[in-house]
Amino acid sequence: MAQQEKYEVPELLYEEPRPGERPSPFPFILVKKNKSMPPVLFIEEHKETGETEPDEKGNPQEILDVLMHKYVDMEVLKEKLPPNLNDIVRTALGMQPLKKAEASGQAILDKVQDNVDKIKEELLKRQKEGK
Repeated sequence: MAQQEKYEVPELLYEEPRPGERPSPFPFILVKKNKSMPPVLFIEEHKETGETEPDEKGNPQEILDVLMHKYVDMEVLKEKLPPNLNDIVRTALGMQPLKKAEASGQAILDKVQDNVDKIKEELLKRQKEGK
């Protein structure tokens, strides 16, 4: 049996926003050189219940429901699963099948490139006119 690669315990980080800018809602994990991103993250949900119970001194302590969640790297699934099964997982998560998503993404990238090209042409035109 092949030995499973050991992953470091990941630390979820958030970039510090620049002054006057909104913070990014996306956390990141700093992966050290020669290490790999774990294929699955386990994150505990601590949900407030609105209930309390007394601690050893009789002080009310909030009761939390704790549930473990697992978040899987979709790139790992794409690599390991046959395309039809990967698409079943993607659609179950509310995503488009991979080929459709890639086509949609390419259409967006094409629009962005068209806009970049138009802006570039306009700047070159202005530059030639001396403006």
